[in-house]
Amino acid sequence: MANKIDLGALPPLKALRGFEAATRHQSIRNAADELCLTHPAVSHQVQLIEQALGVELFEQNGRHIASTQEGRILYPYVRAAFESLLEGVEAVRRNAVDKPLRVQTYVTASIRWLARRVPQFIADHPEVNVTLSTCAVEWEFDDVHADVGLVYCEVPPNPKYHWVPLFEYSLFPVCSPEVAARLGPAPKPADLLAQPLVAIYTEVRNWKSWFEAADLTFDPASPYLVVDTLAVALEMALAGQAIALVNGPFVDADLASGRLVRPVPHKTVCPGEWGLICRKDMKDNLRIRKFIDWMTAHVDAAAV
Repeated sequence: MANKIDLGALPPLKALRGFEAATRHQSIRNAADELCLTHPAVSHQVQLIEQALGVELFEQNGRHIASTQEGRILYPYVRAAFESLLEGVEAVRRNAVDKPLRVQTYVTASIRWLARRVPQFIADHPEVNVTLSTCAVEWEFDDVHADVGLVYCEVPPNPKYHWVPLFEYSLFPVCSPEVAARLGPAPKPADLLAQPLVAIYTEVRNWKSWFEAADLTFDPASPYLVVDTLAVALEMALAGQAIALVNGPFVDADLASGRLVRPVPHKTVCPGEWGLICRKDMKDNLRIRKFIDWMTAHVDAAAV
């Protein structure tokens, strides 16, 4: 059992807010504006601490204030205490069982993989509400606005995160059966250079990497279109308008149904993996653990 803390030895805790803000701003007036208090109220808070400690924390410097040596000694402890308290509060908020589980991923990964599985997860775990977000600006996991993510990491993530790899980042082309028929009975990777190709603007090097893995120089003779998501590229491939390059298990259902085909068997595996990610200090949260365990168990389930 932890030792008892003698809180009676502390100055009034509420007054420490005024001290922290006044020290940070080196201004009683600015601290008052930040805390939505009056100038005299913040001055009173500082005086309460000075009386409790028997020292002066600020000295007047014209119309401004400056921290005394004692004030400079106290400030980092007060600041660290507030930061630690805020970290604890945020941990409790993230851990709240009645909050929706916030899941982050990208548009294509959501439409063609995750969103097709989430309804069954909810059916199996009706006690967990899920909010699925695809609006992240960056590829990195945003642990401020999400509890768990399905993301691609080229290298292992920061050690503060719990990482569960799901599948490799493999590149292979897909197209409609009609486009494949135009390539003949036994096409080679070089034959794709003369076909309309579509790329993703965040992954413009992928076609170059795929061709280089086949010992070819990427110099397409046909128009080369760049779009913003793989979901758009796949719609063009389904419509017979272009050949798209897939970077994960996002066309399983279309390949199984014959709506899309792989015109050539060549593929290349890139560094990194797709996986599930969360803060390491949240990996044992019941909602997050249920989600990760369920998705990991269903990673090889056929697409619907």
